[in-house]
Amino acid sequence: MALTWGTSYYFAQELIFLLAKPFLNLRSLPMESYFLCTQLTEAFSTYLTTATITASYFALPGITYQIWAFLIPSAYKEQRKKYKRVLILSAASFLLFILLTHARILPHLWQFLYHMGTTSQKALSIKLEPKIYDHIRLTLRITFITAISSQLPLIVIGLLERRLLSVESFTNNRRLLILFSLLTAALSTPPDISCQILATLLIFAIIEGSLFLALIGQVREEVR
Repeated sequence: MALTWGTSYYFAQELIFLLAKPFLNLRSLPMESYFLCTQLTEAFSTYLTTATITASYFALPGITYQIWAFLIPSAYKEQRKKYKRVLILSAASFLLFILLTHARILPHLWQFLYHMGTTSQKALSIKLEPKIYDHIRLTLRITFITAISSQLPLIVIGLLERRLLSVESFTNNRRLLILFSLLTAALSTPPDISCQILATLLIFAIIEGSLFLALIGQVREEVR
């Protein structure tokens, strides 16, 4: 973990560039636009935050493998196949959500926020020049929300397979699901109402999609 963090800190500028690239690639962004650093320690704090969080993501596969190597010897053959399938689906879902967020969601989100933060009227002139620390922190929080959301389908399907919960219990308690989505979005996003609404809708949509897939599987089992 220490080696991963040290490597991430050494390449902190390259990582910050990758995180800021969706904003820098905006078509409507003027050529003279740049990020601001208004405090003496802000650049250092940005490097530390970026290195720490990215090191956690990079170390996650190794930590997962160590847990897997510790638990799998005590499992039966059928359980090993099931756990292996779940692990592959979890990793694939995680990578897919992260890539879609960085390639599709963030550019559209930054485009919307950029137009909200600038004006073209002569009576009121507003020019957006975001702080680098705030931008990186917001990007990492959105990535964290995506990482959590990518595992929700597996959690819901796992609860349904073990019969700890049923599709009917989920559908009859949609208010609790909405409350769960709101709390998760409120705790993992900055105090911005638009960002919290988007996160809530994303989490709730993923849960609803998981329930729909689980319902299809349940109907197929009943037909068989």
